Amino acid sequence: MDLPVDEWKSYLFQKWTLLPKSVQVTISKAKTLSDIFLHSSSLLQPEDEIFLKRLSRDYLVEKDPNAPLFYREKGNNKFQEKDYTGAAVLYSKGISHSKPNTEDISLCYANRSAALFHLGQYEMCLEDIIRAQTHGYPERLQPKMNLRKAECLVTLGKLQEASQTVSDLESDFAAKQTLAASSFQILQKNLHRLKKKVQEKESLPETFPPTLAKAFEDMDLKEENEQISSVSPSVSLCTDPLKGRCLIATKDILPGELLVKEDAFVSVLNPGEMPHHSLENKWDTKIAIGDLYCHRCLKHTLATVPCDGCSYAKYCSQECMQQAWEFYHSVECPLGALLLTLGVFCHVALRLTLLTRFEDVGKVTSKLRDEISNNISSPKSKNLVKMLNYDQEENDEVVKTPIPGCDISGKYENNYNAVFNLLPHTENHSPEHKFLCALSVSALCKELEAASSRALATGPNSSKLKATVTPELCADLNIWGVAMLRHMLQLQCNAQAITTLQHTGSKESIIANSRQVRLATGIFPVVSLLNHSCSPNTSMSFTSTVATIRAAQRIRKGQEILHCYGPHQNRMGVAERQQKLRSQYFFDCSCPACHTEELRTAAGPRWEAFCCNSCRTIMQGDDVLSCGNRSCTESVSRDHLVSRLQDLQQQVGMAQKLLRSGKLGDWQKSAAHLQKSLRVVEARHGPSSVEMGHELFKLAQVLFNGFAVPEALNTIQKAEKILLVHCGPWSDEIQELQKMRSFLLDLPPIPAGPLG
Repeated sequence: MDLPVDEWKSYLFQKWTLLPKSVQVTISKAKTLSDIFLHSSSLLQPEDEIFLKRLSRDYLVEKDPNAPLFYREKGNNKFQEKDYTGAAVLYSKGISHSKPNTEDISLCYANRSAALFHLGQYEMCLEDIIRAQTHGYPERLQPKMNLRKAECLVTLGKLQEASQTVSDLESDFAAKQTLAASSFQILQKNLHRLKKKVQEKESLPETFPPTLAKAFEDMDLKEENEQISSVSPSVSLCTDPLKGRCLIATKDILPGELLVKEDAFVSVLNPGEMPHHSLENKWDTKIAIGDLYCHRCLKHTLATVPCDGCSYAKYCSQECMQQAWEFYHSVECPLGALLLTLGVFCHVALRLTLLTRFEDVGKVTSKLRDEISNNISSPKSKNLVKMLNYDQEENDEVVKTPIPGCDISGKYENNYNAVFNLLPHTENHSPEHKFLCALSVSALCKELEAASSRALATGPNSSKLKATVTPELCADLNIWGVAMLRHMLQLQCNAQAITTLQHTGSKESIIANSRQVRLATGIFPVVSLLNHSCSPNTSMSFTSTVATIRAAQRIRKGQEILHCYGPHQNRMGVAERQQKLRSQYFFDCSCPACHTEELRTAAGPRWEAFCCNSCRTIMQGDDVLSCGNRSCTESVSRDHLVSRLQDLQQQVGMAQKLLRSGKLGDWQKSAAHLQKSLRVVEARHGPSSVEMGHELFKLAQVLFNGFAVPEALNTIQKAEKILLVHCGPWSDEIQELQKMRSFLLDLPPIPAGPLG
């Protein structure tokens, strides 16, 4: 997914092994990215490009004129089954394959509006009705859709618009006699009832709940940091001779305090499992991430708006679609299948380079870095060349700021300069990996060049879909190639997985199950300043493309702000963590968690899943486990603990089964089983971990549905305390906990029983 598909990787690794030893040595010993790219790209042969194009043809990203009818019929089947979400997604797939201003797209939009209406998404329903009409929805079907429009307007309290729509319908039906008058009587009755209801609501004074006001304040950083954008003033940027750049607390920081709130400089949606061409299954009906989230802002939506030129890119609105087109998608659109084949890192690298807006790169004939520097004429191109040479320590003209990535005034911002100064770790990557990245980028540059030629051939009057790449963009693709290669190498250590909680299970269940999924890959220059710890003092969450980092514990003035790169002490042993960090990030971790575990490992093996019953210290030993606290005499056999663990796992499974069944009568059994599972979660992840917060949230739901008021309120408080620190006040779970608490507090007091 991050790197190219396995077939292309295997092909290039085989090509590498067949290269003469002298060529391998030349590429392996190349000191600059320019040399690596130029030497490698010169080895790309026509047969390599043909093989890559054959792989790319496996991905269906073009519009298929036969697909809209197929998806509309499949969507109708889901609609009849009352699976309105599934129907909406299938109608969206039909829309993405439809050409603009055709009956196909108008019918799919109209059908999706009906599914959205049944899902209670009235605003989106109205938007789809307008889209259907804009694209030429058949006149014969207009009355039925306008009835739906009127019902939406009534439900939303837009009475004037609703009345006008009803009036227009009455006139239309009186003239054409296309619908029975009984439909209007029902609608007018509802209109009268809802009018009264809306008027009553309008007479009430508008209030703004103080908790909501506080949450709004929390959405943004209260003060601006003069040294670093998107960061709290409680943090400063420093350099360390061993760690490099780092963020340090300038004052004592409390748990839950907002430290960083940064929008991704670039993000690319995770394609997930893309459908391949096959004679048996040409069109995919599975719901993928790309069907549910905007490809630009990552907003969740069931009413996607497709790109006019391809079936892959989908957006939450016309505005997002237009902005994506202007910034990058006009270039990416004809390359969709190739980008899916080359992987997310190559896609991010291209998008980063496109966003630099160096469209006026002059015509040059550079082969080496110094020649590029001498021959380029455009001022913006010179800036790009200087950036490309920044890490080579050979260009004395480059202005060197005290901290890399800062501007002349010393400010570090979310911009291309900061992204460019993230380390590519060129010397740490294997020669084979650099060869793979360089040839992948070279193949992409070749296709960019071909697209530019096709755009020129269509002439100046071609549509925007054809004029995808300007001649200026491709004036010298060697410069672009070196820039993209740098970004591909940077991403291994600096790419950030943008995640979201995806809800699973049936809606009828008394408990909301969820799992964390990778939504996209982004690059955050400010977040990249944070160094790693296997036991971090911060917690990260995402809202669309925005990363939010909060203090997970008290951080003293002068302490470093630390983030976990993935290998966490609660999820991996020290040996596994070190191997992961060494292979992906090129360093050995010396954080306190690793240091402590290495000392314990040297003292002998330990059973990591359990703590001492008396003092909660980690148990150590082999067949017989003893408390790691020398002052504690607690010991237990491994077999006994294994038996206990298996029993707890079985009870957790029983709890999940009861919860999935939605049987309220069994809530006490479910709660008892969940209480036991909490002990396992606490032992493995810690009492203040986000995992503990999620488990407490589940228990709160069970107790709430069982009307165990005191226990539910107590559990809600515990869950809220943990999740506020990790997720902030606007997370779905916090909002749900607050609703549950408000409902329970509003219940009438239980009357006391008769005195005996």
